[in-house]
Amino acid sequence: MKNLFIFLLILPYHGSSGVGSDEESVSVMERDSVTLHTGVKTNQQEEVAWYFNDTRIARISGDFSLICTDDECKERFRDRLKLDHQTGSLTIMNIITTDSGDYKLVIISSSSDNIKIFRVAVHDVPAARQDEKTKSVVEGQSVTLDPGVTKNPNDVMTWHFKETLIAEITGDQSKICTDDECKERFRDRLKLDHQTGSLTIMNTRTTDSGDYKVLISSSSVVVVTSLKSFNISITAVPGLSPAAVGGICVALLLVVCVVGGLAIRKRVCMQQNNQENNVL
Repeated sequence: MKNLFIFLLILPYHGSSGVGSDEESVSVMERDSVTLHTGVKTNQQEEVAWYFNDTRIARISGDFSLICTDDECKERFRDRLKLDHQTGSLTIMNIITTDSGDYKLVIISSSSDNIKIFRVAVHDVPAARQDEKTKSVVEGQSVTLDPGVTKNPNDVMTWHFKETLIAEITGDQSKICTDDECKERFRDRLKLDHQTGSLTIMNTRTTDSGDYKVLISSSSVVVVTSLKSFNISITAVPGLSPAAVGGICVALLLVVCVVGGLAIRKRVCMQQNNQENNVL
């Protein structure tokens, strides 16, 4: 009954006297993801509700959490909202310009009530960022994938190949190929620039072709995650196939062995002839 009473309070919540409030402006690019943090850890005595332009879109009550319970919210966000039950933080994924507006967080607890408003502005993606970066290289060459952004010390950058994590930079720490599959595929052929976040693939192979993407997450009260994609095409070296090259190498090795054997046999024969002549 208590929870029902609190929800009835939250539903028309547009502000009241004696309630702490705060505002923050957020600017993001279209197709990025943004996380609006509550800055607190929720507990079973707290009620958390999120509103978009005064329409409730998510809420947490005790052990229960709900997102988009009405058709209008479902139609607008289409499974692009994520709610952290531990903190109450709200993430908007693959954000679009129509998501611009005021997001209001209401936290009601037994000790105090708090309201925080995030004024989110979503900007169109510049033409330079709209197209996926496509690169073509010849097998054996190196290729560098540059995020093209200024890296901040607290940014978290993760590189993925076909949805598999292959490299990561967190603060002053960097990791490359932490799992066996990645180690087996790239075999020490990846290089990460800690200053720029760029990834270099050395001695490329045709099996390295595919989609690479880098996710860049800023670390602050509002976490903004940017996405940049690269499509890499590795073409085989013109001429003989690897199998043909291998066959030629084996043939050459056999020729060397035969020639070497003949040379040794000839030398032995010459030594025998010299010995016979000396005897005579």
